[in-house]
Amino acid sequence: MNHQHALPPVPIWKLIAVACVGGFVGSAARAGMELGCSSVGLPGWTARVVVNVLGACAIGILFARLCDVDGRGIPVGFSNKNRLREQLWGAGFLGGFTTVSGFAWDVASAVHDGAFERAAVLFTADAVVGIAAAALGYSITMARRATLRYMPDITLNHLVADVSSGIVRPCQITVRSGRIVSIVPSAAAMQPGVLVPGFVDAHVHVESSMLPPWEFARVAMRHGTVGSVSDPHEIANVLGEPGIRFMIEDIAGSPFTCWFGCPSCVPATSFETAGATIDADACARLLDDPNIHYLSEMMNWPGAIGADAQVMSKIAAAHARGKRVDGHAPGLRGEQARAYFARGIETDHECFTLDEARDKAALGVKILIRDGSAARNFDALWPMLAEHPELCMFCTDDAHPDDLLVGHIDRLLARAVAKGIDPFVALRAATLNPIRHYGLPCGLLREGDRADMVLVDDLLNFKPVRTWIAGELVSEGGRSCIAPRPSRTPNAFRAGKFVASDFRVLPPVSGAGSDTSNARVMAHAILAEDGQLVTGSIDAPMHVTNGVIEPDPSQDLLLIAVVNRYSEAPPAMAFIRGFGLTHGAIASSVAHDCHNVVAVGASREAVAHAVNAVFAERGGLAVSDGSAAGTQTLALPIAGLMSDRPAEEVGAAYAQLSKTAKRLGSPLRAPYMTAGFMALLVIPALKLSDRGLFDGSKFAFTPAVI
Repeated sequence: MNHQHALPPVPIWKLIAVACVGGFVGSAARAGMELGCSSVGLPGWTARVVVNVLGACAIGILFARLCDVDGRGIPVGFSNKNRLREQLWGAGFLGGFTTVSGFAWDVASAVHDGAFERAAVLFTADAVVGIAAAALGYSITMARRATLRYMPDITLNHLVADVSSGIVRPCQITVRSGRIVSIVPSAAAMQPGVLVPGFVDAHVHVESSMLPPWEFARVAMRHGTVGSVSDPHEIANVLGEPGIRFMIEDIAGSPFTCWFGCPSCVPATSFETAGATIDADACARLLDDPNIHYLSEMMNWPGAIGADAQVMSKIAAAHARGKRVDGHAPGLRGEQARAYFARGIETDHECFTLDEARDKAALGVKILIRDGSAARNFDALWPMLAEHPELCMFCTDDAHPDDLLVGHIDRLLARAVAKGIDPFVALRAATLNPIRHYGLPCGLLREGDRADMVLVDDLLNFKPVRTWIAGELVSEGGRSCIAPRPSRTPNAFRAGKFVASDFRVLPPVSGAGSDTSNARVMAHAILAEDGQLVTGSIDAPMHVTNGVIEPDPSQDLLLIAVVNRYSEAPPAMAFIRGFGLTHGAIASSVAHDCHNVVAVGASREAVAHAVNAVFAERGGLAVSDGSAAGTQTLALPIAGLMSDRPAEEVGAAYAQLSKTAKRLGSPLRAPYMTAGFMALLVIPALKLSDRGLFDGSKFAFTPAVI
């Protein structure tokens, strides 16, 4: 990186001439103002003060606009000789404007008349006022510049990957005012590494990282990610429109591009309790906001196919404003898929088999290859990169903090190349395809583009060395160059205290209070699958003891409960296989999509302890070994979804909770993420809402015990 520091000579006689011109203009301005003041009865000195203040303030503004500053806003000189000339000429003109007209005239007159005390008072007063005005102009301008993130010119000499042509060549890149002004082939010695465009996550719920947008961006930028297509669906289900506004406010001032959408399904279904509702009128209002760029995933596929009035109004509102519409159609095939996407829905990130992705690609649907903390579809879908490269993008959908700290889109690039995919095909899925589809302002490493660039070690591992956004160095060596900042903690969480008897599952027969220890019933249980959002179902025999169906860890048939966080209501219960806990329980207020509290446990007592810990924190994650003393928590005070602590601290706490859950017997790679999706009704087959067990394939409730 090279900076220009040449300081050109400036002839003194030119500065004097400019100052004289400034003095003439300032004197004329003062004379005119004095006439105006006298006509309205103001004293003549008013004009002198006004001219002095205006001229001095302008000097401060000029200095602040033309000087270079470091990352803390401290002046560090001038990197451009033209700026130095502008500074000197401007200061000379304004100095004459202020000095001659503001106080030199009166001071000279007082000295001529022998009134030396008056001259001293005038000189001191005008000097103090002038300095204060200059400081005010400087401070206001520097505060404004801090939000604009001005960066000096930079020059880089590296191999450059052109994603459009698929060519790598040695070039010198010059960046000015945050944009690439030239890319010139160079025979000079190149620095190590390859420059590629910054990466984009084409679909992510920032809230799932348990970090607010500012902190999420700080971590993502370490991995070369410069932008994300972000659906604030999670916080919208908790707080409604104010939650979306919080997300926009929290990221404000960050160099990172958070391309927010309008959540289309809040709540996702009418079969669960959310904290808010966003109807068609609210969607239209949000889509009018320039900070809202598309209609987020349309989860209500039956409503889209059946032309539900609210669904159709939301889609029409997006189309009328020229904004994209994202899809959500897990497992949808054939005529149903054709009818769904015919509504003008353009993408899908829910494909979990290659045949499903191929069917949708045949309809022209953009396929987002997802690999997050719970849903991991890359291994199934990566051949789509070779078969339909123009339709593919990469996304994480939901990435928990421990995973995000390790890697992001950079990992998907490396995995794709390891599978034999051309590096440029993979790069287009991470850059060009999402940028063009969604109209992101992120640059593609071309002349005239915003300077969003990643220096990677090579086109095999894609390990980020440095990341720039709009010419600003935002990460280097795996560390963020952007300082953390505090977030607000809006929330909606009722008080609650529970005991084991609140989580009794009764058999569907009379005589619940009698001793029927040898009775058996058939449980219609959820079958959780590691690394998948979809679930299966299984009918399994269970014992009734003292009128209660108890969880049976020996069969891996555990109790699952969902507790309404917004209003008083009894918990909903069912049974689940796949979590493997031999004792204890886990609980979380991150429970898609309405984010009530979900708990899975080997006993009712352990479930009660874990749920109480989450309610005590007004949101968070908890694990209990079955006793109050053996309960650990991670507080999530922002809507019960996100922490206000640094990413490293959140990631470490989350990893510790996961480790404890695994010590209790869970074989799942991400037990909390999997638990959080057991309440997601829009993904089949069996899920549990706060109102009961739900069959997503039939879109109807079903009994938990047969």
